[in-house]
Amino acid sequence: MATTTSLTPPDQHREPPPQLGGVLWWALCAAAALGLAVCSSLGPHRVWGAAAAFGYLAAALIAARGRSSRTAETVALAGAVALPLLWLLAVDRAQLEVRVVARSAALLLAEGTPYLHRPWVPEDFNPYLPGMSVFGLPEALAGPGPLTDPRLWMGAAFLGALAPALPAGSRSAPLRWIAVCPLVALPLAVGGVDLPVAGLMCLGLALAGRGRAGAAGLTLGAAAALKWTAWPAIPVVLALMTASSRSGGRAAGGAVVRSDGREAGGEVVRSGGREAGCGAVRSDGREAGGEVVRSGGREAGCAVVRSDGWQAGRAASRCGLVALLTAAVLVLPAALRDPGAFRAHVVDFPLGLTDAVSSAASPFPGHLLATHVPGGRTLALLLLGAGALLLALSLLVRPPATAADAAVRLALGLLLATAFMPASRFGYLVYPLVLVAWAAAREGPGQVLFRRVRESAPR
Repeated sequence: MATTTSLTPPDQHREPPPQLGGVLWWALCAAAALGLAVCSSLGPHRVWGAAAAFGYLAAALIAARGRSSRTAETVALAGAVALPLLWLLAVDRAQLEVRVVARSAALLLAEGTPYLHRPWVPEDFNPYLPGMSVFGLPEALAGPGPLTDPRLWMGAAFLGALAPALPAGSRSAPLRWIAVCPLVALPLAVGGVDLPVAGLMCLGLALAGRGRAGAAGLTLGAAAALKWTAWPAIPVVLALMTASSRSGGRAAGGAVVRSDGREAGGEVVRSGGREAGCGAVRSDGREAGGEVVRSGGREAGCAVVRSDGWQAGRAASRCGLVALLTAAVLVLPAALRDPGAFRAHVVDFPLGLTDAVSSAASPFPGHLLATHVPGGRTLALLLLGAGALLLALSLLVRPPATAADAAVRLALGLLLATAFMPASRFGYLVYPLVLVAWAAAREGPGQVLFRRVRESAPR
């Protein structure tokens, strides 16, 4: 019989898992940064590439001399995040997304909607949901300046959401490694709208793993009001919380009941090493016959079992309802203000259905199909839908057992979406990177895969 592993204790103190940080890792980061500095046509990216390459090379030298990984990471952070960020703030240079967010906040305050009524060129489009405008409000209210720059607030939201999502007692090392990774360091310096979304998804998963349904729903609803990429996290978290009724130490349902490592199913109930049939169940030294057994405040019968599994189902429903209500409150007012503009900006433009062509044109399969194959856009959208369907089926057939398992499942789904979207870019890979790194920090590398093998093994 397959077993189900309980949810990881939420605040378990543990040693941080081993992380990449040797000479080879820093050398690869330096090569990637230098390549971007040489090949990119975007000024902020070239600035970041030059500064980050210097920081990563310095970290490689420190690692080669046998110094601590923390020292190498600190030097790399200075070169890949702090130095280019300060320089770009001083000269008022940023990625286009930063200006789009700032403009959307000004429009929201002036017209009640963050979207231009008639966008013509790609720079006119705002492909983000209305909640993203919050990061531009400091600049819209207080004027442009280094402290009101939207990228600062987006980076702060990312780090502020990710830190409490990590296990207590081992937050510093994973947080430093994630921040210094090129895919994260680049948007921290030049501006990136995907970072706060990724941070909130990790926090929502962590809260769900701790059984805090309302807080998880509120967090996921806030993420869903920022960008469409957060919406797949909601069904994944609901599957996680529903599956917790069959794990986590107190569970009930159908043919199998698992409680504190004990199993009950079919004609036999095992509890504390003792066995009982449907007519009589022994638990904690007490016997009960008939159709209902009461033990420890929980009721169990041959036909019906009532325990915390019922509560877990209610928790999942509450989480989903709070998430949807939160997203609706944050999105619908601006969307209903100008439905046509909302659709043009956040639906048609990202899918490549407008005359203006998105600058998101990284050579992933979806973009290549849409660009070079007749009818390829339709084919890419079909592949995108197939990926979403596969994710949904996996949640039904084998729901995630822990928050880390759910993060890996969500990372895989977002990786498929990144690959098959007609308009995509390498920066979207920050989602699977952050989710997998968070899962590894929570359970340790390889633990999710090991658990799946163990679950499928016959007993």
